[in-house]
Amino acid sequence: MKRFYKEVTVDAQRAILLDGRPVKTPARAALALPTSALAEAVAAEWRAQGEEIDPRSMPLTGLSNAAIDRVMHDPAAFARPLAAYAETDLLCYRADAPAELIAGQAAAWDPLLEWARKRFDVHFTVTSGIIHAPQPAATIARLGEALLARDAFALAAMSPLITIGGSLVTALALAEGEIDAAPAFDVTHLDELWQAERWGEDALALEVRTARRGDFLAAAQLLSLL
Repeated sequence: MKRFYKEVTVDAQRAILLDGRPVKTPARAALALPTSALAEAVAAEWRAQGEEIDPRSMPLTGLSNAAIDRVMHDPAAFARPLAAYAETDLLCYRADAPAELIAGQAAAWDPLLEWARKRFDVHFTVTSGIIHAPQPAATIARLGEALLARDAFALAAMSPLITIGGSLVTALALAEGEIDAAPAFDVTHLDELWQAERWGEDALALEVRTARRGDFLAAAQLLSLL
């Protein structure tokens, strides 16, 4: 739609106002944010709009809408399918060839698994290939608890981090400051980046990965503002 406002402000409840009127989420709730830092970042997205409003250029607004409309009413139900990634975490499934890729995966993924072992007192089953290797029940439960302990806005941000990266461990490590956002994306796309480096970049694959990277980094930014 065309831009219909001039001034963007944040009120005392950290709600976004357009010309003094509150912004509403798609479900008609007030777009009120949990921290001043996030409120100012969301307000900046609205201020940056040109003559037309482009929702694709407002990822923090979109994630905040999701937190309010989709997560807040039942955080546990929202988190449950995300917690299930503990059963098939990317970091536990290694290549069986070539040797360079095997070594690259070990160098990038083993430190994150070791961090999770110490942080959550868990163990992992690491395997080669794509055949499912069950994880210990205690590991699945403990990582699930770590995710479920987070609030609605953190869960809204964790969702793209987990689903884009395919790794609950990496998302938790990012959320707790063990790894930065850009390296976390690269870690979870190691195989794809390795193939592109050796055999050349496919234009369509690059376009898709660039879009996913943008979504991943936006989710990480939201986490950092909570």
